[in-house]
Amino acid sequence: MAQIELSAEFSNRKVLITGGTGLIGREVTNILRTFGAVVSVVSLDSIKQYDDVKYIYGDLTDLDFCLEVTKGMDYVFHLAGIKGSIDVTKSRPASFFVPLLMFNTNVLEASRRNGVKKLVYTSSIGAYPAAEIFEETMGEAGDPMDMYPGWAKRMAELQIRAYAEEYGLEWSVVRPCNVYGPGDNFDPNNAMVIPSLMMRISNGENPLKVWGDGSAVRDFAFSRDVAMGTIQALMHGTRGSFINLGSGVGYSIKELVETLNQVVPFNFEFDATKSGGFPRRVMNIDRAREWVGYEPQTSLLEGLRETWEWFQENKDEYLLKKNYFNSPEA
Repeated sequence: MAQIELSAEFSNRKVLITGGTGLIGREVTNILRTFGAVVSVVSLDSIKQYDDVKYIYGDLTDLDFCLEVTKGMDYVFHLAGIKGSIDVTKSRPASFFVPLLMFNTNVLEASRRNGVKKLVYTSSIGAYPAAEIFEETMGEAGDPMDMYPGWAKRMAELQIRAYAEEYGLEWSVVRPCNVYGPGDNFDPNNAMVIPSLMMRISNGENPLKVWGDGSAVRDFAFSRDVAMGTIQALMHGTRGSFINLGSGVGYSIKELVETLNQVVPFNFEFDATKSGGFPRRVMNIDRAREWVGYEPQTSLLEGLRETWEWFQENKDEYLLKKNYFNSPEA
């Protein structure tokens, strides 16, 4: 029934997806095209996946460009962002913070001016203050865990709330956790944990050295599951607030490495002299289940296997993606 409802909702609708070549965006794109939506993707990546999708190369920091691409759109999925490792986030904060502020302000304002009926924005688990279990009812006391990108995400959420109060717009917000899957960022200089491990395994690191003792717990969600949750959020709304999109399950880094070892055998060892980061970061997804019918379908083993198989066929795709950290520092 849910698939029938979604197909009816999106059939022949004009939909814009910012960041539609990214990890979540490419899955949203594929799902919506199967529902009969007329899909346009905006990206700075040199990637085109589907013949029945319009790909627009352009910079969302340009308001005039945003006004042009949102014109005539029924729905907007604002998924564009900047991805990088914790080290890059700390060493290049302006390269995260400033473009994110500009993306968000321009896309939201252009969508408002052009009368976009529904919009969903992908925020981040990094917008939360530090905690072990992330509840949507926690409030926002304290700085975000991911300082600069976290503040940029929170500001966009506040912008959406302001549009709701002044213009009556009922736009939606989702906060994904650690998302992985086909199309992830495999750049060895700023990849997150799963693509980083896969790249190093592929490059023959033996034994694979894993920071920490393996006890740190994370919530890993497969990109297709998060994409479906994002689509459901746009359709049903998030009631002036936001929902979490995770797996709802905490996996230790040791469990992650051992599960990946079932997909591709490799030797590994943990280095307890190195920091493993926060001891525990897991999302509660009860609100997402109740409000929009979100239900993750992919096990960690299945997701890792599909991601590894995709990576073996697309090892160099990351070179086609926009990298904000290749430009000289100001």
